[in-house]
Amino acid sequence: MAVSISRRYKSPKWVKDLQKKLPKLATSAIALLIFLLIWQILCFSPDAPLPSPTKVVNETWELIINPFFNNGGTDVGLFWQIFASLQRVAVGFTLAAIVGIAAGILIGSSALIYDAIDPIFQILRTVPPLAWLPISLAAFRNNEPSAIFVIFITAIWPIIINTAVGVQQVPQDYKNVSRVLKLSKVEYFFNILFPATVPYVFTGLRIGIGLSWLAIVAAEMLIGGVGIGFFIWDAWNSSMISEIILALIYVGIVGFLLDRLMAYIAKLVVPEENK
Repeated sequence: MAVSISRRYKSPKWVKDLQKKLPKLATSAIALLIFLLIWQILCFSPDAPLPSPTKVVNETWELIINPFFNNGGTDVGLFWQIFASLQRVAVGFTLAAIVGIAAGILIGSSALIYDAIDPIFQILRTVPPLAWLPISLAAFRNNEPSAIFVIFITAIWPIIINTAVGVQQVPQDYKNVSRVLKLSKVEYFFNILFPATVPYVFTGLRIGIGLSWLAIVAAEMLIGGVGIGFFIWDAWNSSMISEIILALIYVGIVGFLLDRLMAYIAKLVVPEENK
């Protein structure tokens, strides 16, 4: 009886997934420990230019255990610093996604428009994010919209380009079927063009969200106010190297989570056969 019960029992899917990921997680954990050990050895000396991991934890312990304090102004915990940056990213990236997808579909649908505009895009997309900041400050004369514009202009290029390429890659057979069925432009868009383009769109969105996070951290170092970028710059001016290292760790973790979130959404939206 016990044998038959054990045979009928099946582990939950999440348990199986965890078992598959355990070797990879163990390898990553070992690599992280080795990295921290090397860092500790290299920076153990009091004369080392950078603090060791243990020193970073000791000097930033209050920031680690209390990320939610708010004393007004820029004297707030790391949660609020990151939250302020994420708010700017959310606005700028959303605008970039809306405009970029619409423009990409329009440009990709016309070979003439694509050939005319592509050289301009290829030039503008290579401009570093911070190079746009003086232009945005001159145009908006306010720090907040200037930072959002930097995010927008940085994230929009991969979205436009990938969407346009996706439109151009729609199989000719799909187009022929739409003609045979005499689909209207609206029906062609929703039933053929957009579904076939979605994988390319999410590739652009995934690249764009990473660039958005990079751009806002850099922009906030110059515009000031609450934000993780300004926190890093302020810590540098105060010679708080341990705080800078802690902030960089948080920046990396948030960037990783944003990328994973976009990948998860893409997995839900993009049909399996189109991946």
